[in-house]
Amino acid sequence: MTTPGSRIGARAACSPMADRPLRIVGIGGTTRPGSSTEQALALALAAAADAGAHTQLFGGERLLAIPHYSGEPLVPGSDAAALVAAVRDADGLILASPGYHGSISGLVKNAIDYLEETARDRRVYLHGLPVGLIATAFGWQATGGTLLAMRSIVHALRGWPTPFGAAINTSGGPFHDGCCADPRIADQLALVGAQVVEFALGRGAA
Repeated sequence: MTTPGSRIGARAACSPMADRPLRIVGIGGTTRPGSSTEQALALALAAAADAGAHTQLFGGERLLAIPHYSGEPLVPGSDAAALVAAVRDADGLILASPGYHGSISGLVKNAIDYLEETARDRRVYLHGLPVGLIATAFGWQATGGTLLAMRSIVHALRGWPTPFGAAINTSGGPFHDGCCADPRIADQLALVGAQVVEFALGRGAA
């Protein structure tokens, strides 16, 4: 059976527009190592990689090392500087956040706040970039609110949320050791990764 990622992978491999692999950056996770949010993000990035993209993950451990955004100059070699540099070089992003009280977590929001460093770049913020979104929560209400909040943030940063966003109810414990026991959720995450690559390819061709 052909997955969305494998179909797009054929396009990526033969695209005359690409002088390097597409670069897709994933940002998300929680303070807990191996969280459901981070596992979901990793699976979406894996689909993007299957489609021919180079991927980079900024998970919970790296986000915890980033101080609260203050607008002070970035420290060379720091995780914050690495995050901003990766986004500047990215062709697309995937953002994943748990739903805390119906909205995005402070940890993920702080990472996004660092994109203010790109305000005076030639490509301002996320201008024109496809952004896949993943919201996880212990219940459906929080997933919906979190996904809407993330879409609003991406719009404010001039990015393009992909048509499909994954809202995942983690109450059933669908993730274990980087695998997803529910094929429907696995398909949703693969679609997020595949759509980011597809839109990035279309943007490059245009």
